[in-house]
Amino acid sequence: MTARTTLSADEDDLETLRAEARRRGISLATLLREVVAREAANLRAQRRPRFGIGRSGVGAARIASEREDEPFEFLRGG
Repeated sequence: MTARTTLSADEDDLETLRAEARRRGISLATLLREVVAREAANLRAQRRPRFGIGRSGVGAARIASEREDEPFEFLRGG
């Protein structure tokens, strides 16, 4: 569903957007919808819960497989 709203913006900013809309051959309204949708998506993405999943580059399994003769030494800091 699309809702209508009134926008107040600096004239220089609007002229930049008008020029971009002309360059792309679309209406200013279409360009503004794209900009609003992109910013809303960015805001939603920032609010998502973050999980501590990552890579260290060298995991415990890799270290253990590389040191098969002393598989638990890496746990003792050696």
